[in-house]
Amino acid sequence: MSTKVPSVKLKIDPQDLHIQTFTVEKLLEPLIIQVTTLVNCPQNPSSKKKGRSKRARVLLASVEEATWNLLDKGEKIAKEAIVFKEELHVALADVRKESKSLKVSAEAFTSDPCYLPKRQAVVQAARCLLTAVTRLLILADMVDVAYLLEHLASAPPL
Repeated sequence: MSTKVPSVKLKIDPQDLHIQTFTVEKLLEPLIIQVTTLVNCPQNPSSKKKGRSKRARVLLASVEEATWNLLDKGEKIAKEAIVFKEELHVALADVRKESKSLKVSAEAFTSDPCYLPKRQAVVQAARCLLTAVTRLLILADMVDVAYLLEHLASAPPL
């Protein structure tokens, strides 16, 4: 990757990002489905023995692992990036913060998965994490687009 700052002007406000690409939406779809299924808990759960939810703990572990992998890759992108460097670091810090928040609320949730307020707290934390991850993905895409545009602008015509 070149150390030259791309001179291409992008009409993008990194403070006001929205999902506008099908690719980002498709990447997030499995996470959104998992978060949505957490909401669909019966109001009156069965009277069967209640205990710790193994599935929730496994799900939490997989979300944590995926988040740390994403953070690792995001750190590498931020380290090499010349454009949007500060915004990338802010987005990474936000993902880290929301991941910790999800972990705390999810651990409380796994001890009593049918208690509606705990379920609502973990769903809200998961949605906040999805928002932070989305912002990070969009910023990383913006860095790629800036470099691609610079490359195209400096390439000789065919």
